[in-house]
Amino acid sequence: MEHDINLNIHYTILKNLWNKVVEVFHSMPYWSGNDCNADVMWTGDDIELYYSIESGGIQITGQMPYETWRKWYPDLKRKLTDVLGYEIGEPEDGYDFKYWD
Repeated sequence: MEHDINLNIHYTILKNLWNKVVEVFHSMPYWSGNDCNADVMWTGDDIELYYSIESGGIQITGQMPYETWRKWYPDLKRKLTDVLGYEIGEPEDGYDFKYWD
């Protein structure tokens, strides 16, 4: 199943907080990437997800079976919420951005 989501993590995020985001990414099942380029970041059976930093937030796009996604995605949001200290979700669902200078 195709997924294309944006999370309310603004590109102005401070480096120390970005490092925490990366740690969360590394902790997630199926992690296989090392940096933010065109390489697949999470892989597995029928899994091929990428992330990028966009003006509309962190984008995660690609393939993951629905049953895997419905467990994986809420876990990702919960972990990011815990480390960043504000609720993480999709801006189109009403989740606000936090901006940094």
